[in-house]
Amino acid sequence: MERGNETLVREFIFLGFSSLAGLQRLLFIAFLPLYLFTLGTNAIIIATIVLDRALHTPMYFFLAVLSCSETCYTFVIVPKMLVDLLAQKKTISFLGCAIQMLTFLFLGCSHSFLLAAMGYDRYVAICNPLRYTELMGHRVCVGLVAAACACGFTIAQIITSMVFHLPFHSSNQLHHFFCDISPVLKVASHHTHLSQTVIIMLCALVLIVPLLLILVSYIHIISAIVQFPSTLGRYKAFSTCASHLIVVTIHYGCASFIYLRLKSTSSSSQDALISVSYTILTPLFNPLIYSLRNKEFRSALRRAVGRTISLPQR
Repeated sequence: MERGNETLVREFIFLGFSSLAGLQRLLFIAFLPLYLFTLGTNAIIIATIVLDRALHTPMYFFLAVLSCSETCYTFVIVPKMLVDLLAQKKTISFLGCAIQMLTFLFLGCSHSFLLAAMGYDRYVAICNPLRYTELMGHRVCVGLVAAACACGFTIAQIITSMVFHLPFHSSNQLHHFFCDISPVLKVASHHTHLSQTVIIMLCALVLIVPLLLILVSYIHIISAIVQFPSTLGRYKAFSTCASHLIVVTIHYGCASFIYLRLKSTSSSSQDALISVSYTILTPLFNPLIYSLRNKEFRSALRRAVGRTISLPQR
């Protein structure tokens, strides 16, 4: 398929780890256990929440959805990356690249809105504890997750459509290890400042609006906590919010660094390095932060393990 004297791009070649050719097998050995550990940890979290009725609360419902989302997010990117680390030719079809971008943007955008929903849950739990059951009923929780997914899919679809409707003629070499927005835009034959501005604005919408909602929630939360008469009560309230705040800081920090500066002249290798932490390390740390810091979850996990061990004896 040609246009004039230029051939349309039918596949892309990943060059994300080309400068580390001699270390790619070592990277595979390092990344594979991390990925398997992430899958296992998230599976344990989801199974524990589903099996233990004591965890059938809005906070753990959102945590289970978050773990499921991160499992899917890593599945979209990491297995292909691991295969490419051992492959001589690291390619992906034009359609496959578009599907990968649409899927990981959908999951990433939904993740941002889901964190805002979790912030609202903490706000209701601390500022309106007597109405918590009423305000955070099952339908409300499902509705918040559905709204997060709907917003995430809509924005992901718009961005992906805008990117892949651009002409691709000159180059098919992506200086990255997956089909992220910036590296794909760089190999487009040409794109208008308007399209790039719209994409940046949509990325800003996904990051800034949920973050502002979280900040508003925590302003009210902190105002309520400082009025607690008991020091122990204040400590417990802050403790329930600490895990969420850590995850929010990591997520929005990394995402803002990557997606709010598409016009920057930063090196592709630097972006790839940041993306490694964003796609491998962050999904690894998030479930650990939530589970290891939470005594209630650790108790539920011990009960689940105890029941599992005692089953064969019956």
